[in-house]
Amino acid sequence: MAEEEGHQPEINSDEDSGGLKDRKVSWAKLRRVDSLNLEAGRLSFKPSHRSQVSWKTLDSNRKVSLGVIYGDIGTSPLYVFSSTFTDGIHHNDDILGVLSLIIYTLILVPMVKYVFIVLWANDNGDGGTFALYSLICRYAKVSLIPNDQPEDRQLSNYRLDTPSNQLRRAQKIKEKLENSKTAKIMLFLVAILGTSMVIGDGVLTPCISVLSAVGGIKPLNKDAVVLISIAILIILFCVQRFGTDKVGYTFAPAICLWFIFISGIGLYNLFKHDPSVLRAFYPKYIIDYFKRNGKKGWVSLGGVVLCITGAEAMFADLGHFNVRSIQISFSGLVFPALVTAYCGQAAYLSKFPDHVAETFYDSIPGPLYWPTFVVANAAAIIASQAMISGTFAIVSQSLSLGSFPRVKVVHTSAKHEGQVYIPEINYALMVACVIVTYGFKTTEKLGHAYGIAVVAVMVITTCLVTLIMLVIWKTKIWWIASFFVIFICVEIIYFTSVLYKFTQGGYLPLALSFVLVVMMAVWHYVHQRRYMFELNNKVSSDYIRDLAKNKDINRIPGIGLLYSELVQGIPPVFPHFVSNIPSIHSVMVFVSVKSIPISKVIAEERFLFRQVEPRDYRMFRCVVRYGYNDKIEEPKEFERQLVENLKEFIRHENFILEGRSTEQVQETVNVPHSGLLKNENDDKARKSSSSAVHVEEALEHQIPSRISSSSIRSINISKSTNSSSRIAPVPLRGAEEEMQFVQKATEHGVYYFIGETEVVAKQDSSLIKKFVVNYAYSFLRKNFREGEKTLAIPRTRLLRVGITYEI
Repeated sequence: MAEEEGHQPEINSDEDSGGLKDRKVSWAKLRRVDSLNLEAGRLSFKPSHRSQVSWKTLDSNRKVSLGVIYGDIGTSPLYVFSSTFTDGIHHNDDILGVLSLIIYTLILVPMVKYVFIVLWANDNGDGGTFALYSLICRYAKVSLIPNDQPEDRQLSNYRLDTPSNQLRRAQKIKEKLENSKTAKIMLFLVAILGTSMVIGDGVLTPCISVLSAVGGIKPLNKDAVVLISIAILIILFCVQRFGTDKVGYTFAPAICLWFIFISGIGLYNLFKHDPSVLRAFYPKYIIDYFKRNGKKGWVSLGGVVLCITGAEAMFADLGHFNVRSIQISFSGLVFPALVTAYCGQAAYLSKFPDHVAETFYDSIPGPLYWPTFVVANAAAIIASQAMISGTFAIVSQSLSLGSFPRVKVVHTSAKHEGQVYIPEINYALMVACVIVTYGFKTTEKLGHAYGIAVVAVMVITTCLVTLIMLVIWKTKIWWIASFFVIFICVEIIYFTSVLYKFTQGGYLPLALSFVLVVMMAVWHYVHQRRYMFELNNKVSSDYIRDLAKNKDINRIPGIGLLYSELVQGIPPVFPHFVSNIPSIHSVMVFVSVKSIPISKVIAEERFLFRQVEPRDYRMFRCVVRYGYNDKIEEPKEFERQLVENLKEFIRHENFILEGRSTEQVQETVNVPHSGLLKNENDDKARKSSSSAVHVEEALEHQIPSRISSSSIRSINISKSTNSSSRIAPVPLRGAEEEMQFVQKATEHGVYYFIGETEVVAKQDSSLIKKFVVNYAYSFLRKNFREGEKTLAIPRTRLLRVGITYEI
């Protein structure tokens, strides 16, 4: 059985259609339990996104990552002290207490939690809340849409090598998750809540970063600062279409200068004003701070937490870069620069405590003021870029998993797989940022809103990573407990503090998240119910047999591709199509575009085929698998790939059939019909799948090791349901003839069919369900992108078939 699990048949795909001659065949390598296993199992391994990269690539990623993901956390020194001491500094040791809080918060959350733990919980190189959710879905069947197939687990990027210890505990947790519908729903809601909070963060980060940077222009009043900030934001969103890669390279020198400036200014202030603030590395000052300030100290944590804004961006933007580049750049440059900057500001405040409202700009030496101001504004733009890129990435992931209305996803870089641009989201963010900036006007008010979004995402990430440690990593329980207890306690304390200012602006991210969660939940719910309707009403095998006998159905030249999301059968829209247009193309392929919970599916593993009986009718089922970072090919390339893979499938189907010596089979074993040719439309095939395995094992050593092209024939299996029925050898068309037929059909053209599905609630449904299905979902479907635009289907060869589903 080793061949089935690990080894694949070595078959050269570049041979011509007549290249079966002189092939060496091992029947053990060709046998299968399901007809899809041949197509999935014969493929060679290709390195995943997590593969090792060269030092040249690593250095390039490190430079670009500086220009994208560290702008947010890097610009925090602009507003942390002013947001913490909103009522001024009343005791000089409070400066040491807050500085100590900042230092240890930076060490614990961005450094220990994210850089050295959470970044490793990536999904084949991609990060973010939905990457964590998809990773869990891959190891446990917790997806609400039942489209999991055994063949998916054969994909090169599907599995991760994990430790085998603690397996029993992980298995128990996995079983509980899979058997609890409540757990599945809660897990999904947590994932979309985290996604919504990241999007909310993507709205607030540009506002607070740009406002705080522009606020350094002393002569300007508040309204002028707001208008200039809005102009900068509009320009920033307009350049997003050029891609994260170009924006990152453009601003990378500026952010490098920024970290040099803040660390240099920090050292200057530290040694000039008060080097003794380095005592803040002694954590006793944190305890003294809370003893001295009580509730007021707890409330001030809402400002302290702003020092780690952007920590989630390091994870959400991981698909743009890689773990090692982020670890090196953060540990070697970002963290030391930030600590130095905060220490310098604390030293300055110890001498000038009344300057806390404009700590950063007031602490800049005179000659460096305007150069620092210019670099600060560039850095603020980069801070905005960090969360904008993260928002694009996480929306792209949720879209591919059926949890977000359809939008256009543009892949902007050939070098970095995860870099995407979404026009609809970009302009929605721009409008939201303009409204929020104009409405809040000051960084103090924005800070109240900002903290809630930041900490909420961190809490969700901690919970999901803990579950990954239990189920996937199978880490020792005391490590898991330490991780969860330490970080959940720290983050809950911060979260309760930021919630205290709910009425002062904290309601904004929660309101945004509520709207997004409702939108995503509505879309996913109807998407799931629609899938279940198609699954429960799929076309029967009797219908296909009757259709093949119906002489009133015309077969016209060409290849017809009927699209649906159903992977387990033929969708109910097909009979509706035939009843309205009694014509079928000479080759008919039922195409299911399926999103796999991984980031990338390599091209050689994308297509899976099945033969629909009767074989002479030339109808096929095809599952086209994409990861959530895969780009859907242009029509010409997609058609070429599909046809080539279809011909290869026909070659191997005939090869398997010809590999069986029917004369020896008749003398050796009795074979039921569905054991050898597994037809997904035949209910009886399922009952005899186990028989097929035994038959194949019996035949393993009876097939000649060499098959010449002149002996290519197929066998016809009698349709008797009697288990004692025999195989009757009857010649069918050879592989070359079938492949030539497909090629000729391709030359006549490839035509696309899509069901124009209207989904409505049943008459006896509740009022809530009717509102969700008939109004909310309908509004989203009409105002977002249509299916054929997402799939890049040419409109000149597209036919829509209208049908209504009652769910």
